[in-house]
Amino acid sequence: MERLIIVHWNKSTGPIPIIQYPPEGAYPSKDIFLKIWAQHDLNKEDALIELKENDGNIISVIQEYEGEIYFLCLFFKSKNKVSEIITSDILAVITKNLLELINTNKITRTISEAFNTIKNYSKKNEGEDLINFFQEKIKYTILQILRNGVISKVDLAETLRQDYGFSTVNIDLLLISFIREKLILKKNVSGSKECYFLIKDLSYTRVPPKRLPDEGTEEKLLKKFKKEFVKLFSNYNCSQEIENKEIINFLIDRDVFNLIKALRKNELTVNESINILSNKEELFEELLEKKLIFEAKGNVYLFSDIRFIKFTPYYIIQLLVERYQKDEISFDQYLFHLKLLINPLNSQPSILDYNVI
Repeated sequence: MERLIIVHWNKSTGPIPIIQYPPEGAYPSKDIFLKIWAQHDLNKEDALIELKENDGNIISVIQEYEGEIYFLCLFFKSKNKVSEIITSDILAVITKNLLELINTNKITRTISEAFNTIKNYSKKNEGEDLINFFQEKIKYTILQILRNGVISKVDLAETLRQDYGFSTVNIDLLLISFIREKLILKKNVSGSKECYFLIKDLSYTRVPPKRLPDEGTEEKLLKKFKKEFVKLFSNYNCSQEIENKEIINFLIDRDVFNLIKALRKNELTVNESINILSNKEELFEELLEKKLIFEAKGNVYLFSDIRFIKFTPYYIIQLLVERYQKDEISFDQYLFHLKLLINPLNSQPSILDYNVI
């Protein structure tokens, strides 16, 4: 994505660009905004329109706010489908969020956050976006709060402010990544507006790599690899590693993540591996010690891969019962979240419901 612009439609003078991000550079010509307006006017049933220009594409959503008409425009150079860049629902949330702050001193920061949210939304790197749920303290805190069961937007913001000291967070933008990864559902229930329900939890674990040394590898080396491999996974305690956060600390290190991705495809030399680790030899030695990589005769192999797991959080059911009995949630909140967790069991053969990513 190249640029994000908020435009006000003035009934007398036509389109007036209000703010853009990045802020550098002149606004596009008025003719471009008139074309966008014409597309909205011709396609009133569509929440989102796309306009192709010689130097790229434009996506726009239109929204009314306090009796005035605005549209949010994304300028980008991409051959991707619109749905791969952003969805109309997500873009509508971002637009509403920006318009509510349009005349405040928070708009500059918020449009920057919105730009990066949209830019990150279109990334397709497997597992890379999931790291952020553990790398970014605010997202990990929100995940921890959601693990207690249903919570309203108001209560979530208050909990973040009172209990964790996050006083100026933008809830809507932060939760877009949760919605995109289908971890949560947003729903109004009787007596409670904008409630969030955790429907998939996220964790991580070591798994055997898909690619092991082949039979062409020296017999002595292969025997040593297999012996160490069986020893590690026959005694592996996933919960212990999650508790001490040792493995995730490796995974959120960008250099380590890049090395793991490279070793998934092929073995590397020691020098190649250390280069990927930005020449941090001590980190290389630590990865050997922790059995994440295996080295023999100058070659490095992936010894234990680290993968994310999405799973249905059935443990929440007991928490919902306890919170309802304490009058912390309403009956409607309790019942709706309970149904979200239990109903899928009717269409699946086993209670084991997880996906390794």
